[in-house]
Amino acid sequence: MAVPARNNLAVNHDESLIRLSKRMSLALRHAPERFGLAPDAAGWVPLARFLAALRITRADLDTVVAGNDKQRFAVDHGPDGAERIRANQGHSIPVDLELTPQAPPARLYHGTNTAALASIRATGLHRGRRHHVHLSTDTGTAHRVGARRGGPVVILTVDAAAMTNDGHVFYRSANGVWLTDTVPPQYLRTPEQPTSQERLNHQR
Repeated sequence: MAVPARNNLAVNHDESLIRLSKRMSLALRHAPERFGLAPDAAGWVPLARFLAALRITRADLDTVVAGNDKQRFAVDHGPDGAERIRANQGHSIPVDLELTPQAPPARLYHGTNTAALASIRATGLHRGRRHHVHLSTDTGTAHRVGARRGGPVVILTVDAAAMTNDGHVFYRSANGVWLTDTVPPQYLRTPEQPTSQERLNHQR
């Protein structure tokens, strides 16, 4: 039986929410001053002020927060009892997310496009303008992240266990993204390369 096509109204609504999610990210992660916002040291903004600054309804905000596949945003009550909002990670503005070091899974994953592969093999993964390198616990999530960059996607395996043993520090954000300062190339496996631990096991 044929599946009815989604009507234009539903498609337009979805596209509108995607645009809103991007605006929210811009306001909370990268350029709050464009919206007249001043996040506190931990990145929080009073929710009422945020809604007014972006000229959006609470219903649309709740839909974006609940429906975002990476749970980019958090809403809770501050010490004064008032609701507030912040991005869970990915900031390029100075912010202290009050993260504590945690032991990561033995393997983590990073999705990127094939155009970046040669550079990554040579120098590793770097945080760029962000506070950390973002890593996923499964290849499906890593692929979705990599697909947003456009072009063919490649999944890199990170030997997080070896990194931890060598003194690298990991954090876990409120939405389950693993964060670290950098991933040197010896801890990365591309589809054609073993990780550092696998090379060591082979040498034994």
